Amino acid sequence: MHPQELAKFIDHTALTAEKTAQDIIKLCDEAIENQFWSVCINPCYIPLAKEKLAATNVKICTVIGFPLGANLTSVKAFEAQESIKAGAQEIDMVINVGWIKSGEWDKVRSDIQVVLQACNGTLLKVILETCLLTPDEIVKACEICRDLKVGFVKTSTGFNKDGATVEDVALMRQTVGDKLGVKASGGIRDTETAMAMINAGATRIGASAGIAIIEGLQDNSGGY
Repeated sequence: MHPQELAKFIDHTALTAEKTAQDIIKLCDEAIENQFWSVCINPCYIPLAKEKLAATNVKICTVIGFPLGANLTSVKAFEAQESIKAGAQEIDMVINVGWIKSGEWDKVRSDIQVVLQACNGTLLKVILETCLLTPDEIVKACEICRDLKVGFVKTSTGFNKDGATVEDVALMRQTVGDKLGVKASGGIRDTETAMAMINAGATRIGASAGIAIIEGLQDNSGGY
């Protein structure tokens, strides 16, 4: 795979609490230079990113109900709407893990459906936080997302005990088939890991190490 091709898989990410405006400007500059698919940022920085990325092809992705997924559904929906108004082009929402663990699947479905309606056509990715779920729970969550026709299922916030695994990505892809995207995120810091996720079925990579990932491809004489 060519580095520019790999770059189009990457949501170049900066979500930790201490990120400054200068950090976001740098993120946007790196995304433009390396032709990443998007920047993935907290909602407060959407207006800044919109200004920096005007007249470029780099999209703005933001996170909703982040990182716990435990907000009121109405708050998630409002957050999504306001983020889209501000300029977000992709929405990554965190599923309500507590409701999954409680077996309250109707609430899980409704939570996603209401946010999907609030997105009104803007691409929605649903973060499952796979490290907290059993394989059966991953499958059921993916089936709900597939039935609702969201854009993507996503492995992780990157803020919990573990991130993406090849096994979870493969299970998600097997469950959703070719109808949805699969985003692998959390702990993906090098080319080898990113390519393993893509080979398992990921169509998007969320990473703060996007530059290292594509540079590793450039430096790999064996290719991928």
